[in-house]
Amino acid sequence: MHELGLTQSILEIALENAAKNNASRILKVKVVAGDLTGVIDDSLRFYFDYLARGTAAEGAELAIDHPPVIIKCAACGGESRVGGEQAFACPECAALTVELLSGREFYVDSIEIE
Repeated sequence: MHELGLTQSILEIALENAAKNNASRILKVKVVAGDLTGVIDDSLRFYFDYLARGTAAEGAELAIDHPPVIIKCAACGGESRVGGEQAFACPECAALTVELLSGREFYVDSIEIE
């Protein structure tokens, strides 16, 4: 249910930026949500449509990009795209000493206005 709070923040950022640029409408908001954030796209879109009613963002598209989980192995130095149960083990050498390079990010990437 954390999508409601996240969506409120997304909408605040979009409306703030639209106002700063004297925009009459927001056409599209692009969000980046890494695969490990646990964000449910349908919930984000539902809350966005609901919260945007009566604002400059009403009718705007909410696009969600999901960058993959990428790790770097401390043992072999390899960078790998991983998923599922292997997310924290190197697929090359099976070492468990890995650094998470991407997959937990969440931010507003761009806003299209008119």
